[in-house]
Amino acid sequence: MDFQHLSTLLWREQELLDLLLFKAEEKQYLILSGKTRWLARIAHEIEVVLDQLRTLEVERAAATEALAVRLGTGVNPSLRQLADAAPAPWNDLLAKHHEALLVLVTDLRSLSDANRELIEGGLSAIGDALLSVRQQPSAGTYGATGRSEHGATRAVTLDGAL
Repeated sequence: MDFQHLSTLLWREQELLDLLLFKAEEKQYLILSGKTRWLARIAHEIEVVLDQLRTLEVERAAATEALAVRLGTGVNPSLRQLADAAPAPWNDLLAKHHEALLVLVTDLRSLSDANRELIEGGLSAIGDALLSVRQQPSAGTYGATGRSEHGATRAVTLDGAL
């Protein structure tokens, strides 16, 4: 395990986080456009990327631990701590990896929160629509005589795009 190997793992992690960010933006587009047909597929694609990140995280932890032993930084150091202890030019490169990862994670959290709010808002709107339909008396169609019944009620159509 060396600095080059760790740097390669960090580049791969950045690529996967960037792909995850792209998938989250795709999900947001699908939610906003009402194309819910594809939400299950995008959720699966996001899960595949998350699995790849989990696997990479284990490998990165092993590489980080091996370097930490060599540098004497203690057990389980953060990337920032490792960058501070690394010799030049690796200290600068690891610090840049750290900054890039922070930006990606911050963007992902923000987008994830926005998507969650959109989904919760959509579910709330559906619940409100269903509740308003239940509260209205049953809309009459035809009576025993075969004629339509006139009353204060009317049929309600629920927009499936909600």
